[in-house]
Amino acid sequence: MDGTEGSAGHPGPAERSHRSSVSSVGAREVQLKPKHQPYKLGRQWPELLLRFTDAPGDDVATDEPSLQFRRNVFFPKRRELQIHDEEVLRLLYEEAKGNVLAARYPCDVEDCEALGALVCRVQLGPFQPGQPTACTLREKLGSFLPAHLCKRGHGLFAALWGRGAKAGTSEQGLLNAYRKVQEAVSGDSEREASLRTHYRAYLTKCHELPYYGCAFFHGEVDKPAQSFVHRGGRKPVTVAISLEGVHVIDNREKHVLLGLRFQELSWDHTSPEEEESVLWLEFDGNNEGTPVNKLLKIYSKQAELMSSLIEYCIELNQASEPAAPPESASSSSPPPTQRPQLRRQGSVVCSRIQHLSTIDYVEEGEQIKPVKPKRTTSFFSRQLSLGQGSYSIVQPTESLEQS
Repeated sequence: MDGTEGSAGHPGPAERSHRSSVSSVGAREVQLKPKHQPYKLGRQWPELLLRFTDAPGDDVATDEPSLQFRRNVFFPKRRELQIHDEEVLRLLYEEAKGNVLAARYPCDVEDCEALGALVCRVQLGPFQPGQPTACTLREKLGSFLPAHLCKRGHGLFAALWGRGAKAGTSEQGLLNAYRKVQEAVSGDSEREASLRTHYRAYLTKCHELPYYGCAFFHGEVDKPAQSFVHRGGRKPVTVAISLEGVHVIDNREKHVLLGLRFQELSWDHTSPEEEESVLWLEFDGNNEGTPVNKLLKIYSKQAELMSSLIEYCIELNQASEPAAPPESASSSSPPPTQRPQLRRQGSVVCSRIQHLSTIDYVEEGEQIKPVKPKRTTSFFSRQLSLGQGSYSIVQPTESLEQS
């Protein structure tokens, strides 16, 4: 299960680029606090699985967690680029590469080819004309590109399936990107310096993905109803939460269903005691041209963990913001920051709200008022009090180790 650590009594979370995590059934993970003892947490593992996962009882009884070294969710990307230690860069590179190949970081084909080319450079060395060829790359394609881009049909059948970019990825495209990889300058000609350059280039490219460095959670969302007779059912999703916002990713199609910055959403969760465990996300939208508020239900036993992490990330961002200058200090102010425009129409990073079933409403039948720059109160009257953070890892029972 994906969780994270609290901050009370410990150095700031951004001070460490890595933290330990424990992983097991279905790639569920929990990021540990510095004071946690992996052995004790391992003994509590069955209770954690029962509370926060849907794993069958037989799997829970036989599961063995593994201790792993992972990127700290709270470590800022800007500080990551200041790292010069090659071994730390290698660890960050290996983790990012694993998330790209496993499609936990959805990428457009062009980005997958660019990232795969850097992996080719790290593993195969500088590009040499004639070596490798597209044919030899095909044999190891799964080491450079996500699996769903490697599985493609042939000829007429591939065209009939119409998977678009997924069916069009080719070894030749990867080879062309490999040919374009820039080599280190003369001052960094040694192998170690060269690898450090390519590790950083890979990470810099990953930084363009809005969900880089996030914590992953598992859940389900309602599908849009196809008709009055046939209900839509549910689809499995991954919820990616980072210091920048929340992204809901379609597990099957490997693309973003919804991406929101924290300024654009309100949230809360309902516990199993009240009803099914649900994380609620509220955001602005429109229904046939009418401004509405949209509610998205994410069904997950990890809803409480996700809600706590969202709250803590918002508090952390507020604490790091510079104080606003007095109005009289200057007659002009810099233009507000805007979300960068997407480079490609139909990018996997684009939200696909039409693929979600949401609850749309307006207040008393009137048009919704303009959204304030920041929301600190959700539709469930959640109050965020800066300096009174309540974030901490959720424990399964009172008898377990206190956080």
